[in-house]
Amino acid sequence: MIFTDDTEDALRAAVRLVNTAEDPETMADADDEDAFLAEFPYTGRLDRDEVERASLRALRPGLRAMLLAPRDEMADAVNAALASVTVTPRLARHGAMDWHLHAIADDSPLADRILVETAMALVDVIRSDEGSRISVCADDTCQALALDLSRNRSKRYCSTTCANRNAVAAYRARRTAS
Repeated sequence: MIFTDDTEDALRAAVRLVNTAEDPETMADADDEDAFLAEFPYTGRLDRDEVERASLRALRPGLRAMLLAPRDEMADAVNAALASVTVTPRLARHGAMDWHLHAIADDSPLADRILVETAMALVDVIRSDEGSRISVCADDTCQALALDLSRNRSKRYCSTTCANRNAVAAYRARRTAS
């Protein structure tokens, strides 16, 4: 494990939310939001309405920029994100999660909680100088983000689909060359 569980969970959720903007859009309706929340079960206030989905969609470009920023710019973005909301840090334990930090009130809008959780996770990324673990997918036809939490830093693709597509293309290129 590179980061604590809550940091990894927040990074995975942020990357997944950003990637919902890729074609096809996967934060368009209640079913899409339900699928996101099933994968990343946020505690606290969940409105599950169009206003909440619109705020999640609006959050994506800023999250993407923050996740891909060089280290010093990432720090500036984290500071700006934390300054944009009322931060109320406290330790919490719920479900299968052991003690971890919640930095914003549970009744805050979901988009604000995701922004702050991402910012707090990026504090660990910045402090450990591990920003290179977040990148754009290596597939030339894809602009989704890839999060590499592997020990050997081998993850280059956002999904198995992109990895398989590139493996098949490389295989075919090798067969054509021989």
